[in-house]
Amino acid sequence: MKVALIPYITAGDPDLPTTAEALKVLDCCGSDIIELGLPYSDPLADGPVIQAAATCSLARGTNFDAVISMLREVLPQLSCPVSLFSYYNPILKGGIGKFMTIIKDAGVQGLVVPDVPLEETGILRMESSKNNIELVSSVGVTGTRTNVSARV
Repeated sequence: MKVALIPYITAGDPDLPTTAEALKVLDCCGSDIIELGLPYSDPLADGPVIQAAATCSLARGTNFDAVISMLREVLPQLSCPVSLFSYYNPILKGGIGKFMTIIKDAGVQGLVVPDVPLEETGILRMESSKNNIELVSSVGVTGTRTNVSARV
């Protein structure tokens, strides 16, 4: 069995300079992948700790452009890949293709979008593939080998 260390932190909690330093520390500590959450005002799939972190981050004015700017500076210094965790609405707001191009250009290598059911990920899979971004899909308890295989 293979295991991987994949820590999660919320961008901008307590602030973006601290997030940048945390990414470096997590990389030096042997993380295989780091999952970086984009703060969102209505984080439905998150528990109370991540909800509080997102609230703190947003209250300090963290936004997508600021996170991307920080990532452009920090990611070249890391040896492990970073995957963004984002809800679908912020991706749709600016356009899926544009979002994928921006995160690719910043050096992001993966994307988790928890609020999109597997059967509705077609456009995300197409755009992520075009931009060499690994889309991490979730499969619910009702997923069968047949319907999952048909979509992945």
